[in-house]
Amino acid sequence: MDLAKRRKAMGYSQEKFAHEIGVDRTTAGRWERGETAPEAGMRPKIAELLHLDLIELDVMLNPAECEGPATSPSDVRHDSGDIDDMIRREFLRLIAVTGALSALPPDEVNALSESGETAGEFHRMNSHLWKVYQLARSKSSISPVVQDQLSALTETFRSGSPRRTEVLCEAAGDLFQLAGELAFDRNRYTDATASYTLAASASSNARAHDLWACALVRHAYVDLYAKRFSQAAETLEVAGKVATHGDSALSTRYWVASVQSEAYAGLRNEAACEKALDEAQRVTDLKGTVHNGGWLRFDGSRLLEERGARYLQVGRLDLAESTLKTALATDALAKGASFRRRGVVLVDLASIGAKRRDAEQVTAYGGEALQLAQRTRSGYVARRLQALRAEIGSLGREPRVAELGAAIGALRTP
Repeated sequence: MDLAKRRKAMGYSQEKFAHEIGVDRTTAGRWERGETAPEAGMRPKIAELLHLDLIELDVMLNPAECEGPATSPSDVRHDSGDIDDMIRREFLRLIAVTGALSALPPDEVNALSESGETAGEFHRMNSHLWKVYQLARSKSSISPVVQDQLSALTETFRSGSPRRTEVLCEAAGDLFQLAGELAFDRNRYTDATASYTLAASASSNARAHDLWACALVRHAYVDLYAKRFSQAAETLEVAGKVATHGDSALSTRYWVASVQSEAYAGLRNEAACEKALDEAQRVTDLKGTVHNGGWLRFDGSRLLEERGARYLQVGRLDLAESTLKTALATDALAKGASFRRRGVVLVDLASIGAKRRDAEQVTAYGGEALQLAQRTRSGYVARRLQALRAEIGSLGREPRVAELGAAIGALRTP
């Protein structure tokens, strides 16, 4: 069912549908004809009206991505930065190869004498890619390299020894999570979900519990963005159980707790949210290195800004503002230190201004966040800004706020 048919099935005329979303009828018509697509900030409202979740809406708006003719990996242009085929073809092919190799007896597969060394090379390269991803202003710029890494890993699986499958599965689970992060930052939620699912499967095959738990946490993030808080909480509960079987010296279980606080805040369970935050704070009791700098980066350094965001989520505006301003003044969020993290805190402070009908606060913090989004082309910060635009409401009649809203509306997301 396409957008127009779904809209009619829910009893909306095109004019009424457009009015409920806050756009004119011609805009809704262009969406239905596939000429343009709704901005990210409008999609939660559209999904609500059509009784869909955001993933289902994404599939409806992009049917060609799911139904188009299959292409070989060699048909994918590396200069496009588009990872759709990488996830849907290469990833699925890799899992199929992995399963086959795991099932065959060793004497039916040609052993690769250097498989141990090769697995180590994949881990080193994956670690390097995570560091590049962290530092890159434009996250999509590393997509071609990730695709090359995936192709090489696929070939190794195909010709390798089953005795090394667990080690290579761990490398695959690592790489799938990075690809999922790239997809999520590009607003490709269906692709991100597929990637995180494969990451969890590969990590489970490798018996790598910390890697497995982290894949589940990232999967839960997709539900959190879609405001499917109950589903996210369920996934995170499983992630927490998996993490108890991991390395107690790592911060995995505390990262799970940190993300659980967001799910509980969304469910308006303030007591559970506070308890989860306190559990996450226990990461500071760990000694030595608590993360690997790749698929696990949680060390508690973001807990201050996360607490502020959760207080905002449950409506404790004064406490949220003081906590977020304290976070913004730290070295980690200084200008030029972390564009994405700083951008998110700025948007949260602007959101507090919107709730208080404070135009000056909205434009001051929202304007700086907009500049960061324009410079970095971060899809995540752009999505947060578009959600802010939806919050502005009648405050948008104020000229400065209206100008900010128009600039956000013109923001191009990757």
